[in-house]
Amino acid sequence: MDIKGFLQTGQTTCHDTSGRTIDCVGSGQDAEFARGIAWPAPRFVAEGQSSSGELDIGGERAAGWETITDLLTGLCWTRDANPGEFPMDWAEAQEFVSRMNRDRAHGFDDWRLPDRRELRSLISHQTRNPALPLGHPFVNVFMGWYWSATTAAAIDDAFAWYVHMEGGRTFYGARSQYYLVWPVRGEGNGVLPATGQKGDSPFGSKWPQPRFETLAEAGSAVRDNLTGLTWQSVANLAGEPVLWEKALDAVRKLNTREDRTWRLPNINELESLVDLSRHDPALPEEHPFSECQEVYWSSTTSMFEPDWAWALYLNKGAVGVGRKGYARFHAWAVKG
Repeated sequence: MDIKGFLQTGQTTCHDTSGRTIDCVGSGQDAEFARGIAWPAPRFVAEGQSSSGELDIGGERAAGWETITDLLTGLCWTRDANPGEFPMDWAEAQEFVSRMNRDRAHGFDDWRLPDRRELRSLISHQTRNPALPLGHPFVNVFMGWYWSATTAAAIDDAFAWYVHMEGGRTFYGARSQYYLVWPVRGEGNGVLPATGQKGDSPFGSKWPQPRFETLAEAGSAVRDNLTGLTWQSVANLAGEPVLWEKALDAVRKLNTREDRTWRLPNINELESLVDLSRHDPALPEEHPFSECQEVYWSSTTSMFEPDWAWALYLNKGAVGVGRKGYARFHAWAVKG
């Protein structure tokens, strides 16, 4: 089965509840399975640079390495991760990008704010300060919040989403707040799905119709036709909030001798379910899931604090973290 609709997280190590590094085999954690679209090597090339990593000196825009193409998504970013120099409110951020286009910054006039999934696509869950892939070519990366183009209109018309480059958290807040801008351009290569929010990048891959179907041979399972993943239809595996290790254990108990493929999803698999035009829960309107809970554990450790793990706040669609030793979040099983 082809993997589609979500990227690998980049996580390569496994950690216990205390944060200690452990063997990934049998852990049930993100790095044991490394599910998602694999990162190419090299991942980033300068505009005018070949995929082998050699700079095309004759290229019209090669001088200065002003723009960087991500070969994973096909998107082109400014090499300077803070071209505006100072924080701006959301309207000022939009005007800054418009000014770049009027001035044909770096030779282009199609710059825009990235939508939430485009901005998150840069995140590596194996790194911190910044949470970008090792060896990335960007400069002036600020350890703070960056605006996306995605409004949080389903929650509040005056809110928009932003991503923190120090660790990768994804939350929303008033558009009157002041954050940084990292412009992007290009149509991408179709690996990133649409966010569901009107006004976002028109280049995200469209959702199939129907998006979800209950599998006839397993009435407790639902296939997501966008990603190819199969989820438990009852989104409350343990029946209550559990410790992170108990969430991993609940999935192990779900597996049988005939079917040992269920696992706790990584954070990108969980995030792939989110419809940013909706909330409570932030799932597509036609979803067939029952017993949806507010927050779900992922199998992805937070490398900012390895005794914490990533979690999806399904009520709003936010991506945050929780301490592994606190029984506050729920478990949901996936396979595929």
